[in-house]
Amino acid sequence: MSHRNKEHQNTEWKESWHNDYFKWVCGFANAQGGILFIGRDDDGNAKHLVNAKKLLEDIPNQVRDLLGLLVDVNLRTERGNDYLEIVVEPYPFPISLRGKYYYRSGSTLQELKGAALAKFLLQRQGKRWDGVPVPYVTADDLKNDTFDFFRKKAAKSKRLEPEDLDGTNQELLESLQLYLEDEKMLKQAAVLLFHPKPEKYVTGAYIKIGFFENEADLIFQDEVRGNLFEQIEHTMNLLFTKYIRAIISYEGISRVETYEYPREAIREALLNAVAHKDYSGGISIQIKVFKDRIMIWNDGQLPENWTISNLLGYHASRPYNPDIANTLFRSGYIESWGRGISKMTEKCLAAGLPKPKYFFEGSDFWVEFRKDIYHEEYLFSLGLNERQVKGVLFTKEKGKITNSDYQALNDIGKTTATDELSRLVELGIFKSPTLKGRGSKYTLE
Repeated sequence: MSHRNKEHQNTEWKESWHNDYFKWVCGFANAQGGILFIGRDDDGNAKHLVNAKKLLEDIPNQVRDLLGLLVDVNLRTERGNDYLEIVVEPYPFPISLRGKYYYRSGSTLQELKGAALAKFLLQRQGKRWDGVPVPYVTADDLKNDTFDFFRKKAAKSKRLEPEDLDGTNQELLESLQLYLEDEKMLKQAAVLLFHPKPEKYVTGAYIKIGFFENEADLIFQDEVRGNLFEQIEHTMNLLFTKYIRAIISYEGISRVETYEYPREAIREALLNAVAHKDYSGGISIQIKVFKDRIMIWNDGQLPENWTISNLLGYHASRPYNPDIANTLFRSGYIESWGRGISKMTEKCLAAGLPKPKYFFEGSDFWVEFRKDIYHEEYLFSLGLNERQVKGVLFTKEKGKITNSDYQALNDIGKTTATDELSRLVELGIFKSPTLKGRGSKYTLE
Protein backbone atom coordinates (compact mmCIF):
# COMPACT_ATOMS: atom_id res chain seq x y z
CA MET A 1 0.00 0.00 0.00
CA SER A 2 1.40 3.43 -0.93
CA HIS A 3 1.26 6.07 1.78
CA ARG A 4 2.16 8.92 -0.54
CA ASN A 5 -1.39 10.24 -0.57
CA LYS A 6 -2.99 13.06 1.29
CA GLU A 7 -4.05 12.52 4.86
CA HIS A 8 -7.74 11.73 5.02
CA GLN A 9 -10.47 10.50 7.34
CA ASN A 10 -8.57 7.36 8.32
CA THR A 11 -4.89 8.37 8.30
CA GLU A 12 -2.65 10.84 10.10
CA TRP A 13 1.11 11.45 9.71
CA LYS A 14 3.46 12.63 12.48
CA GLU A 15 7.26 12.98 12.25
CA SER A 16 7.89 12.00 15.89
CA TRP A 17 5.92 10.78 18.88
CA HIS A 18 4.40 13.09 21.48
CA ASN A 19 2.13 12.01 24.31
CA ASP A 20 -0.45 14.47 22.95
CA TYR A 21 -1.06 11.99 20.13
CA PHE A 22 -3.00 9.71 22.47
CA LYS A 23 -5.84 12.13 21.58
CA TRP A 24 -5.61 10.99 17.95
CA VAL A 25 -5.80 7.34 18.99
CA CYS A 26 -8.90 8.20 21.05
CA GLY A 27 -10.39 10.14 18.11
CA PHE A 28 -9.90 7.26 15.68
CA ALA A 29 -11.42 4.76 18.13
CA ASN A 30 -14.52 6.95 18.57
CA ALA A 31 -14.93 7.43 14.79
CA GLN A 32 -14.32 4.90 12.01
CA GLY A 33 -10.90 3.77 13.16
CA GLY A 34 -7.68 4.66 11.35
CA ILE A 35 -3.90 4.50 11.14
CA LEU A 36 -1.53 6.92 12.86
CA PHE A 37 1.91 6.92 11.20
CA ILE A 38 4.81 8.03 13.40
CA GLY A 39 7.93 8.88 11.39
CA ARG A 40 6.35 10.42 8.28
CA ASP A 41 6.33 14.10 7.37
CA ASP A 42 3.36 16.13 6.07
CA ASP A 43 3.98 14.84 2.55
CA GLY A 44 3.98 11.21 3.68
CA ASN A 45 7.74 10.74 3.29
CA ALA A 46 9.39 8.36 5.77
CA LYS A 47 11.75 10.04 8.26
CA HIS A 48 14.01 7.86 10.39
CA LEU A 49 12.48 7.42 13.85
CA VAL A 50 15.44 6.98 16.22
CA ASN A 51 13.44 5.51 19.11
CA ALA A 52 11.11 3.38 16.96
CA LYS A 53 11.90 0.07 18.67
CA LYS A 54 11.36 1.47 22.18
CA LEU A 55 8.06 3.08 21.12
CA LEU A 56 7.06 -0.26 19.62
CA GLU A 57 6.90 -1.62 23.17
CA ASP A 58 5.82 1.50 25.08
CA ILE A 59 2.88 2.74 22.98
CA PRO A 60 0.66 -0.41 23.18
CA ASN A 61 1.07 -0.51 26.98
CA GLN A 62 0.37 3.21 27.43
CA VAL A 63 -2.68 3.07 25.13
CA ARG A 64 -4.01 0.13 27.14
CA ASP A 65 -3.44 1.92 30.49
CA LEU A 66 -4.75 5.36 29.42
CA LEU A 67 -7.59 4.43 27.06
CA GLY A 68 -8.38 0.78 27.81
CA LEU A 69 -7.73 -0.04 24.14
CA LEU A 70 -5.74 -2.70 22.37
CA VAL A 71 -3.99 -1.37 19.27
CA ASP A 72 -1.58 -2.94 16.77
CA VAL A 73 1.75 -1.09 16.57
CA ASN A 74 3.85 -2.24 13.63
CA LEU A 75 7.46 -1.37 12.81
CA ARG A 76 7.94 -0.54 9.12
CA THR A 77 11.07 0.30 7.14
CA GLU A 78 11.29 2.27 3.90
CA ARG A 79 14.64 2.99 2.28
CA GLY A 80 16.41 2.38 5.57
CA ASN A 81 14.08 4.65 7.55
CA ASP A 82 12.16 3.10 10.45
CA TYR A 83 8.65 4.34 11.16
CA LEU A 84 5.65 3.09 13.14
CA GLU A 85 2.14 2.24 12.06
CA ILE A 86 -0.47 2.44 14.86
CA VAL A 87 -3.63 0.68 13.71
CA VAL A 88 -6.75 1.72 15.67
CA GLU A 89 -10.03 -0.17 15.27
CA PRO A 90 -13.38 1.60 15.75
CA TYR A 91 -14.89 0.84 19.14
CA PRO A 92 -18.62 0.30 19.75
CA PHE A 93 -18.55 2.10 23.11
CA PRO A 94 -17.28 5.64 23.93
CA ILE A 95 -13.56 6.01 24.66
CA SER A 96 -12.26 8.85 26.84
CA LEU A 97 -8.77 10.17 27.55
CA ARG A 98 -8.49 11.55 31.08
CA GLY A 99 -12.25 12.25 31.10
CA LYS A 100 -12.31 13.95 27.67
CA TYR A 101 -13.77 12.57 24.45
CA TYR A 102 -12.15 13.10 21.06
CA TYR A 103 -13.50 12.34 17.59
CA ARG A 104 -11.83 12.22 14.18
CA SER A 105 -14.02 14.15 11.72
CA GLY A 106 -12.76 14.60 8.17
CA SER A 107 -9.07 15.43 8.57
CA THR A 108 -9.44 17.17 11.94
CA LEU A 109 -9.53 16.07 15.56
CA GLN A 110 -12.36 17.47 17.67
CA GLU A 111 -12.93 17.43 21.40
CA LEU A 112 -16.59 16.65 21.92
CA LYS A 113 -18.41 18.97 24.32
CA GLY A 114 -21.96 19.97 25.21
CA ALA A 115 -24.68 18.90 22.79
CA ALA A 116 -22.18 17.18 20.46
CA LEU A 117 -20.90 15.03 23.33
CA ALA A 118 -24.41 14.20 24.53
CA LYS A 119 -25.40 13.15 21.01
CA PHE A 120 -22.27 11.01 20.62
CA LEU A 121 -22.82 9.24 23.95
CA LEU A 122 -26.45 8.55 23.06
CA GLN A 123 -25.49 7.06 19.70
CA ARG A 124 -22.91 4.81 21.34
CA GLN A 125 -25.68 3.52 23.61
CA GLY A 126 -27.83 2.76 20.57
CA LYS A 127 -30.24 5.58 21.47
CA ARG A 128 -31.53 8.61 19.60
CA TRP A 129 -32.14 12.13 20.84
CA ASP A 130 -35.90 11.92 20.34
CA GLY A 131 -35.99 8.80 22.57
CA VAL A 132 -34.45 10.50 25.64
CA PRO A 133 -36.81 10.70 28.66
CA VAL A 134 -38.19 14.04 29.86
CA PRO A 135 -38.79 14.29 33.63
CA TYR A 136 -41.84 15.98 35.19
CA VAL A 137 -44.01 15.87 32.03
CA THR A 138 -47.08 13.61 31.91
CA ALA A 139 -49.79 12.85 29.37
CA ASP A 140 -52.01 15.36 31.22
CA ASP A 141 -49.60 18.15 30.24
CA LEU A 142 -50.04 17.44 26.53
CA LYS A 143 -52.65 18.96 24.21
CA ASN A 144 -55.99 17.14 23.92
CA ASP A 145 -56.83 18.83 20.61
CA THR A 146 -53.63 17.43 19.07
CA PHE A 147 -54.46 13.92 20.30
CA ASP A 148 -57.93 14.28 18.72
CA PHE A 149 -56.35 15.50 15.47
CA PHE A 150 -53.91 12.57 15.46
CA ARG A 151 -56.69 10.02 16.14
CA LYS A 152 -58.70 11.27 13.15
CA LYS A 153 -55.75 11.08 10.79
CA ALA A 154 -54.57 7.71 12.15
CA ALA A 155 -58.08 6.23 11.84
CA LYS A 156 -58.14 7.32 8.20
CA SER A 157 -54.65 5.92 7.52
CA LYS A 158 -55.54 2.60 9.26
CA ARG A 159 -52.01 2.25 10.61
CA LEU A 160 -53.04 1.76 14.21
CA GLU A 161 -55.51 -0.75 15.61
CA PRO A 162 -58.90 0.70 16.65
CA GLU A 163 -58.27 -0.34 20.27
CA ASP A 164 -55.08 1.76 20.29
CA LEU A 165 -57.03 4.80 19.18
CA ASP A 166 -59.92 4.21 21.57
CA GLY A 167 -57.73 4.13 24.70
CA THR A 168 -56.59 7.01 26.89
CA ASN A 169 -53.93 9.48 25.80
CA GLN A 170 -51.44 7.67 28.02
CA GLU A 171 -52.28 4.34 26.39
CA LEU A 172 -51.94 5.90 22.94
CA LEU A 173 -48.48 7.19 23.83
CA GLU A 174 -47.51 3.70 24.95
CA SER A 175 -48.80 2.21 21.68
CA LEU A 176 -46.70 4.75 19.76
CA GLN A 177 -43.67 3.78 21.88
CA LEU A 178 -43.39 7.36 23.15
CA TYR A 179 -43.40 6.31 26.81
CA LEU A 180 -40.49 4.65 28.63
CA GLU A 181 -42.00 2.09 30.98
CA ASP A 182 -38.84 1.52 33.02
CA GLU A 183 -38.25 5.21 33.73
CA LYS A 184 -41.99 6.05 33.87
CA MET A 185 -41.31 9.06 31.64
CA LEU A 186 -42.34 10.40 28.26
CA LYS A 187 -39.80 10.63 25.47
CA GLN A 188 -38.71 13.96 24.02
CA ALA A 189 -40.53 12.98 20.82
CA ALA A 190 -43.83 13.00 22.74
CA VAL A 191 -43.18 16.56 23.92
CA LEU A 192 -42.38 17.77 20.41
CA LEU A 193 -45.38 16.03 18.89
CA PHE A 194 -48.11 16.73 21.45
CA HIS A 195 -47.09 19.45 23.95
CA PRO A 196 -48.75 22.88 23.49
CA LYS A 197 -45.38 24.66 23.97
CA PRO A 198 -42.51 22.30 23.15
CA GLU A 199 -40.06 25.22 23.10
CA LYS A 200 -40.28 25.20 26.90
CA TYR A 201 -38.24 21.99 26.73
CA VAL A 202 -36.57 22.13 23.28
CA THR A 203 -34.87 25.33 22.14
CA GLY A 204 -35.45 26.25 18.50
CA ALA A 205 -38.42 23.91 18.02
CA TYR A 206 -40.24 26.18 15.55
CA ILE A 207 -40.25 27.15 11.86
CA LYS A 208 -39.27 30.50 10.30
CA ILE A 209 -40.62 31.51 6.90
CA GLY A 210 -39.42 34.56 4.98
CA PHE A 211 -40.05 36.12 1.57
CA PHE A 212 -36.86 37.55 0.09
CA GLU A 213 -36.33 39.99 -2.77
CA ASN A 214 -32.78 38.61 -2.90
CA GLU A 215 -30.45 36.88 -0.42
CA ALA A 216 -30.01 40.08 1.59
CA ASP A 217 -33.43 41.77 1.45
CA LEU A 218 -36.18 40.22 3.59
CA ILE A 219 -39.61 41.59 2.61
CA PHE A 220 -41.82 39.86 5.21
CA GLN A 221 -41.67 36.85 7.52
CA ASP A 222 -43.58 34.58 9.90
CA GLU A 223 -42.68 32.27 12.78
CA VAL A 224 -44.72 29.11 13.26
CA ARG A 225 -44.80 27.69 16.79
CA GLY A 226 -46.65 24.96 18.68
CA ASN A 227 -46.16 21.20 18.49
CA LEU A 228 -45.00 19.46 15.32
CA PHE A 229 -48.51 18.64 14.08
CA GLU A 230 -49.52 22.29 14.50
CA GLN A 231 -46.30 23.48 12.83
CA ILE A 232 -46.86 21.26 9.79
CA GLU A 233 -50.49 22.32 9.34
CA HIS A 234 -49.93 26.04 9.94
CA THR A 235 -46.80 26.19 7.77
CA MET A 236 -48.54 24.54 4.81
CA ASN A 237 -51.48 26.91 5.20
CA LEU A 238 -49.22 29.97 5.32
CA LEU A 239 -47.11 28.89 2.36
CA PHE A 240 -50.10 28.31 0.09
CA THR A 241 -52.10 31.36 1.10
CA LYS A 242 -49.40 34.00 1.61
CA TYR A 243 -46.12 32.92 0.00
CA ILE A 244 -46.89 30.74 -3.03
CA ARG A 245 -49.01 32.24 -5.77
CA ALA A 246 -51.98 30.43 -7.28
CA ILE A 247 -52.57 30.69 -11.03
CA ILE A 248 -56.33 30.89 -11.66
CA SER A 249 -57.94 29.23 -14.67
CA TYR A 250 -61.42 27.95 -15.53
CA GLU A 251 -62.68 24.64 -16.81
CA GLY A 252 -66.14 25.55 -18.00
CA ILE A 253 -67.66 27.41 -15.06
CA SER A 254 -65.38 25.74 -12.50
CA ARG A 255 -62.55 27.84 -11.06
CA VAL A 256 -59.22 25.94 -10.96
CA GLU A 257 -56.25 27.00 -8.82
CA THR A 258 -52.84 25.74 -9.95
CA TYR A 259 -50.02 26.64 -7.60
CA GLU A 260 -46.52 27.60 -8.71
CA TYR A 261 -45.16 24.54 -6.88
CA PRO A 262 -46.88 21.18 -6.36
CA ARG A 263 -48.37 21.09 -2.88
CA GLU A 264 -47.45 17.42 -2.33
CA ALA A 265 -43.77 18.06 -3.09
CA ILE A 266 -43.50 21.03 -0.72
CA ARG A 267 -45.35 19.08 1.96
CA GLU A 268 -42.97 16.13 1.58
CA ALA A 269 -39.94 18.42 1.91
CA LEU A 270 -41.43 20.02 5.04
CA LEU A 271 -42.14 16.61 6.58
CA ASN A 272 -38.57 15.52 5.84
CA ALA A 273 -37.21 18.63 7.56
CA VAL A 274 -39.41 18.04 10.62
CA ALA A 275 -38.67 14.31 10.87
CA HIS A 276 -34.92 14.52 10.22
CA LYS A 277 -34.00 17.74 12.01
CA ASP A 278 -31.31 17.57 14.71
CA TYR A 279 -33.37 19.12 17.51
CA SER A 280 -30.40 19.15 19.88
CA GLY A 281 -28.87 21.95 17.76
CA GLY A 282 -31.37 24.55 18.99
CA ILE A 283 -31.90 26.10 15.53
CA SER A 284 -35.27 26.51 13.84
CA ILE A 285 -36.23 25.07 10.46
CA GLN A 286 -35.95 27.90 7.92
CA ILE A 287 -37.92 28.35 4.70
CA LYS A 288 -36.78 31.03 2.26
CA VAL A 289 -39.17 31.98 -0.53
CA PHE A 290 -37.86 33.93 -3.53
CA LYS A 291 -39.55 34.98 -6.76
CA ASP A 292 -38.08 32.03 -8.62
CA ARG A 293 -37.34 29.39 -5.94
CA ILE A 294 -38.03 28.03 -2.46
CA MET A 295 -35.35 26.72 -0.09
CA ILE A 296 -36.22 24.56 2.93
CA TRP A 297 -33.31 24.26 5.38
CA ASN A 298 -32.82 22.24 8.55
CA ASP A 299 -29.98 21.42 10.92
CA GLY A 300 -29.39 17.70 10.38
CA GLN A 301 -27.10 14.82 9.51
CA LEU A 302 -27.07 12.25 6.76
CA PRO A 303 -26.62 8.64 7.89
CA GLU A 304 -22.97 7.82 8.53
CA ASN A 305 -20.88 7.53 5.33
CA TRP A 306 -23.79 8.74 3.19
CA THR A 307 -23.60 11.44 0.54
CA ILE A 308 -26.30 13.17 -1.49
CA SER A 309 -25.89 10.44 -4.13
CA ASN A 310 -27.02 7.82 -1.57
CA LEU A 311 -30.05 9.96 -0.87
CA LEU A 312 -30.98 10.29 -4.54
CA GLY A 313 -30.64 6.57 -5.24
CA TYR A 314 -32.84 3.77 -4.00
CA HIS A 315 -32.46 3.53 -0.22
CA ALA A 316 -34.16 2.17 2.85
CA SER A 317 -35.63 4.66 5.29
CA ARG A 318 -33.06 5.81 7.87
CA PRO A 319 -34.90 8.43 9.96
CA TYR A 320 -32.74 10.63 12.18
CA ASN A 321 -35.60 10.76 14.72
CA PRO A 322 -37.23 7.32 14.49
CA ASP A 323 -39.90 7.97 17.16
CA ILE A 324 -41.03 11.20 15.48
CA ALA A 325 -40.97 9.54 12.04
CA ASN A 326 -42.97 6.55 13.27
CA THR A 327 -45.71 8.77 14.73
CA LEU A 328 -45.91 10.82 11.52
CA PHE A 329 -46.16 7.56 9.57
CA ARG A 330 -48.96 6.24 11.80
CA SER A 331 -50.85 9.49 11.30
CA GLY A 332 -50.63 9.11 7.52
CA TYR A 333 -48.42 12.17 7.03
CA ILE A 334 -45.60 9.98 5.73
CA GLU A 335 -47.13 7.69 3.12
CA SER A 336 -44.32 5.17 2.61
CA TRP A 337 -40.81 4.59 3.92
CA GLY A 338 -37.84 5.85 1.90
CA ARG A 339 -39.84 7.32 -1.04
CA GLY A 340 -39.84 11.00 -0.09
CA ILE A 341 -37.10 12.04 -2.53
CA SER A 342 -38.53 10.15 -5.51
CA LYS A 343 -42.01 11.44 -4.71
CA MET A 344 -40.84 15.07 -4.75
CA THR A 345 -39.09 14.49 -8.07
CA GLU A 346 -42.18 12.85 -9.62
CA LYS A 347 -44.49 15.67 -8.51
CA CYS A 348 -42.19 18.40 -9.81
CA LEU A 349 -41.64 16.74 -13.19
CA ALA A 350 -45.38 16.12 -13.56
CA ALA A 351 -45.94 19.85 -12.96
CA GLY A 352 -43.36 20.74 -15.62
CA LEU A 353 -40.82 21.97 -13.05
CA PRO A 354 -37.12 21.13 -12.69
CA LYS A 355 -36.14 18.34 -10.30
CA PRO A 356 -35.54 19.54 -6.72
CA LYS A 357 -31.89 20.01 -5.79
CA TYR A 358 -30.40 18.81 -2.50
CA PHE A 359 -27.39 20.18 -0.64
CA PHE A 360 -25.51 19.01 2.45
CA GLU A 361 -22.59 20.83 4.09
CA GLY A 362 -21.48 20.18 7.66
CA SER A 363 -24.81 20.04 9.50
CA ASP A 364 -26.69 22.15 6.92
CA PHE A 365 -29.19 20.27 4.81
CA TRP A 366 -31.51 21.97 2.38
CA VAL A 367 -33.71 21.26 -0.60
CA GLU A 368 -34.36 23.80 -3.34
CA PHE A 369 -37.42 23.95 -5.60
CA ARG A 370 -37.30 26.14 -8.72
CA LYS A 371 -40.14 27.49 -10.80
CA ASP A 372 -40.57 26.78 -14.47
CA ILE A 373 -38.80 29.96 -15.53
CA TYR A 374 -39.43 29.25 -19.21
CA HIS A 375 -42.80 30.96 -19.51
CA GLU A 376 -43.71 34.36 -20.90
CA GLU A 377 -44.57 36.21 -17.70
CA TYR A 378 -41.33 35.35 -15.96
CA LEU A 379 -39.15 35.84 -19.04
CA PHE A 380 -40.57 39.34 -19.65
CA SER A 381 -39.96 40.16 -15.96
CA LEU A 382 -36.23 39.54 -16.61
CA GLY A 383 -36.20 42.36 -19.14
CA LEU A 384 -36.17 40.16 -22.25
CA ASN A 385 -37.63 41.55 -25.44
CA GLU A 386 -40.32 39.79 -27.44
CA ARG A 387 -37.82 38.21 -29.84
CA GLN A 388 -35.80 36.70 -26.98
CA VAL A 389 -38.94 35.33 -25.32
CA LYS A 390 -39.95 33.70 -28.61
CA GLY A 391 -36.45 32.23 -28.90
CA VAL A 392 -36.55 30.75 -25.38
CA LEU A 393 -40.00 29.22 -25.92
CA PHE A 394 -38.87 27.81 -29.27
CA THR A 395 -35.86 26.21 -27.53
CA LYS A 396 -38.08 24.85 -24.77
CA GLU A 397 -40.22 23.09 -27.40
CA LYS A 398 -37.49 21.96 -29.81
CA GLY A 399 -34.65 21.33 -27.35
CA LYS A 400 -32.19 23.62 -29.16
CA ILE A 401 -31.88 26.71 -31.32
CA THR A 402 -29.22 27.93 -33.78
CA ASN A 403 -28.37 31.48 -34.78
CA SER A 404 -30.05 30.79 -38.14
CA ASP A 405 -33.20 29.53 -36.39
CA TYR A 406 -33.29 32.71 -34.28
CA GLN A 407 -32.92 34.92 -37.38
CA ALA A 408 -35.70 33.13 -39.24
CA LEU A 409 -37.99 33.06 -36.19
CA ASN A 410 -37.74 36.83 -35.68
CA ASP A 411 -36.97 38.03 -39.24
CA ILE A 412 -33.76 39.77 -38.16
CA GLY A 413 -30.11 39.87 -39.25
CA LYS A 414 -27.20 37.88 -37.93
CA THR A 415 -25.63 40.70 -35.88
CA THR A 416 -28.82 41.35 -33.87
CA ALA A 417 -29.37 37.62 -33.42
CA THR A 418 -25.82 37.12 -32.13
CA ASP A 419 -26.12 39.99 -29.65
CA GLU A 420 -29.47 38.81 -28.29
CA LEU A 421 -28.41 35.18 -28.00
CA SER A 422 -25.23 36.26 -26.19
CA ARG A 423 -27.39 38.21 -23.73
CA LEU A 424 -29.45 35.06 -23.04
CA VAL A 425 -26.20 33.22 -22.25
CA GLU A 426 -25.11 36.05 -19.89
CA LEU A 427 -28.42 35.79 -18.03
CA GLY A 428 -27.89 32.05 -17.53
CA ILE A 429 -30.95 31.07 -19.58
CA PHE A 430 -28.97 29.51 -22.42
CA LYS A 431 -25.83 27.42 -22.15
CA SER A 432 -22.86 28.71 -24.09
CA PRO A 433 -22.50 26.56 -27.26
CA THR A 434 -19.69 24.01 -27.13
CA LEU A 435 -19.04 24.55 -30.85
CA LYS A 436 -18.54 28.00 -32.34
CA GLY A 437 -19.46 29.28 -35.78
CA ARG A 438 -22.07 28.04 -38.26
CA GLY A 439 -24.41 25.42 -36.82
CA SER A 440 -23.59 26.15 -33.17
CA LYS A 441 -26.56 25.17 -30.99
CA TYR A 442 -27.95 26.92 -27.93
CA THR A 443 -29.77 24.86 -25.28
CA LEU A 444 -31.54 25.79 -22.04
CA GLU A 445 -29.38 26.03 -18.92
